[in-house]
Amino acid sequence: MSQPPSSGTPQAPPRTRPLSHLLTRLFAVVAVVLGTVLTGPAPAAHASVALTRVGDFGSNPGALTMYVYRPAGLPAHPPVVVALHGCTQSAQVYADNSGLPQLADHDGFLLVLAETGTANNPSKCFNWFQSTDNRRGQGEALSVRQMADHAVTAYGADPHRVYVTGLSAGGAMTAVMLAAYPDVFSAGAVVAGLPYDCTRDNSPYTCMNPGVDLTPADWARRVRDAYPAYTGPWPRAAVWYGDQDTTVAPRNATELRDQWTALHGLSQTPTRTTAIGPDATRQDQYLAADGTVAVEVDRVPGIGHGTPVDPGTGSEQCGATGAPYFLDSICSSRWIARFFGLDTSDPGDPGPGDPDPGGGTAACWTASNYGQVQAGRATTSGGYTYAKGSGQNLGLYNTFVTHTLKESPTGYFTLADTGCP
Repeated sequence: MSQPPSSGTPQAPPRTRPLSHLLTRLFAVVAVVLGTVLTGPAPAAHASVALTRVGDFGSNPGALTMYVYRPAGLPAHPPVVVALHGCTQSAQVYADNSGLPQLADHDGFLLVLAETGTANNPSKCFNWFQSTDNRRGQGEALSVRQMADHAVTAYGADPHRVYVTGLSAGGAMTAVMLAAYPDVFSAGAVVAGLPYDCTRDNSPYTCMNPGVDLTPADWARRVRDAYPAYTGPWPRAAVWYGDQDTTVAPRNATELRDQWTALHGLSQTPTRTTAIGPDATRQDQYLAADGTVAVEVDRVPGIGHGTPVDPGTGSEQCGATGAPYFLDSICSSRWIARFFGLDTSDPGDPGPGDPDPGGGTAACWTASNYGQVQAGRATTSGGYTYAKGSGQNLGLYNTFVTHTLKESPTGYFTLADTGCP
């Protein structure tokens, strides 16, 4: 397998060759190198999650394949999570190891898995670095958007609760989708990915490691340039990184934070910092003025490049380590679902009637979305209602939709429709 030259940029063919040939060679070299450094050996396939292939979901200019995992008993108008695998992986490998299908069963969302192949990229990487695939209205980005649209129309999903996440090249493509289609995706979670449009004026190698340092305003401008007519609101963004990652340098977590906090008009200093999970992952949260978590950065200690998972049957466990780049540490998919507002459980919550961490008792409030907002337990944006603190989407802002919110600790509200002390 070829390695990148010492300069960190692919060597161009002689100028006398046609431009189309030059571009083909350039992208082939990039793809081979990315496949080498991002994933290593191809994982052995062992299907354990039943996926359904969707044959006709749109014009599909990016030549991707769509798979769906539809839980039994899926509620009406469910949320949608779109998942994007890493290089040399497949939709099946990502489904089998990420823990997302189990969470779809638990939390009641439709899981869509996009898959690319060797015809697009020799190492089966999503082409996050390629302008023909990372711009609105064309290529792979449009194919993923068409999958999201098809999920809404074919399965009756909620168009206001569509989310995206992915690993490595899929993580970088997640940033592409949030930037190119902020009108489609409410939130996204980038796992070991890169800021949007880093390769506008840098090689993919430089973007990956050591990373590129731009000001928050410069990074934000690149997202705004992806869809100049868009006026907001911007999607919420979570960022996950292993602090020992030598493939996509952890510096990219900081640059992603800068990009998305600037878009939301927030400081780069976290509103709050906590330790989560069995490995004390550092979680920095950046809260909007209404109390919702607009940006979140999760730095996982002691692991390198991959999706953090925590195999087991506990309520906070998920995933498997049956393929490369699924790393035993913390169930990141559970926390990502929580960030999306899909998971109504709250780790560390006291049991029914037990004191909360602040010394009081967990309180519950049942009211219409209008009533929750008027009481200060929720906020409204774009016609929708969001629980204060957790940012969970409660649905339309009106007097007809009713939810129960649990307050624990004081001022932090989570959905508790299925039970509350």
